[in-house]
Amino acid sequence: MLNRVRSAVAHLVSSGGAPPPRPKSPDLPNSTSAPPAAPPQAPRSPPARAGSGSAAPAKTVEARASFSRPTFLQLSPGGLRRADDHAGRAVQSPPDTGRRLPWSTGYAEVINAGKSRHNEDQACCEVVYVEGRRSVSGAPREPSRGQGLCFYYWGLFDGHAGGRAAEMASRLLHRHIREQLKDLVEILQDPSPPPLCLPSTPGAPGSSDSSHLVGPQSCWSSQKEVTHESLVVGAIENAFQLMDEQMARERRGHQVEGGCCALVVVYLLGKVYVANAGDSRAIIVRNGEIIPMSREFTPETERQRLQTLVRVYDLTQYEHCPDDVLVLGTDGLWDVTSDCEVAATVDRVLSAYEPNDPSRYTALAQALVLGARGTPRDRGWRLPNNKLGSGDDISVFVIPLGGPGSYS
Repeated sequence: MLNRVRSAVAHLVSSGGAPPPRPKSPDLPNSTSAPPAAPPQAPRSPPARAGSGSAAPAKTVEARASFSRPTFLQLSPGGLRRADDHAGRAVQSPPDTGRRLPWSTGYAEVINAGKSRHNEDQACCEVVYVEGRRSVSGAPREPSRGQGLCFYYWGLFDGHAGGRAAEMASRLLHRHIREQLKDLVEILQDPSPPPLCLPSTPGAPGSSDSSHLVGPQSCWSSQKEVTHESLVVGAIENAFQLMDEQMARERRGHQVEGGCCALVVVYLLGKVYVANAGDSRAIIVRNGEIIPMSREFTPETERQRLQTLVRVYDLTQYEHCPDDVLVLGTDGLWDVTSDCEVAATVDRVLSAYEPNDPSRYTALAQALVLGARGTPRDRGWRLPNNKLGSGDDISVFVIPLGGPGSYS
């Protein structure tokens, strides 16, 4: 079943061509459902606008309006202008206001050195509440917030041929994951093994045509082991496919151009799921050891891309210290930085901070971005060894593995 799902995921990083037609993805709510205890997120940083005066040409206005940065950066109009400055390439991080990202996650980004007009990377960090859609028996039930579950979500999206696909994916992919998990809430909360056949939801993908094997709505072969983990993996892969289909529809309507890579992390019920379609990368640095958590996929490695999308790491199987982290980065980081160099930076930066200092992870993300960007010298951006630094957009998440933090 998963091979059929993976065949559509390949389109996510390409700028043309749509997957084979399938039933329309479910309508998504306008906002992310968050757990009751989480405060509302600040609105997405507004697009940069032209100054007052005579109206700018339509194409200029459209280009500037397409530039926006992640919500959690809380950038002012002046901050947006600095974030869009190719000459200064100022590193952007969430403000140190005491209200931190979930898990005290660190984040930093910087625009490219002129490769494209705007920063085509996007990022998302959310706590998402999932409310069950129906009981295991298939009988409808009254929704209750006490019967749902939460997952933590991080996503990096590297746009190609424009940033609109990345911006769209950053707004919607976690909502697709939430929709796919709705039918699994009670099953995942039950410690007993899941059933081989799961109930179908009227109107959901796969419910009207049994030839489309779509995760939670399908019967799994009795020859295949079904676990809670495999159901979550299937839900994430289905969400990637549905996101790709939505992008294809938007491309046909000329609302979205280009494509994007997607690197996504989901923490649910003690396990970390890392899904990657593209050339971004995720690694775990644990007690100095490097554990690859993704595989880069390019057009030259299409066959491999269809074989592996999601990797799973069980947090409950290891006692993590405050210096154990999961590092996510777009290719702007990895083009000039090796896994070993990242691990060395992790050790150097975190050792300079107290273990309980939550700002240490943002400082690490900033150090990684600065180390890949370099400094302006000799008509370019240079690393300490005088090699060229990354001229691409660079975005980095640093996720501590000690467990979920809390909002201040």
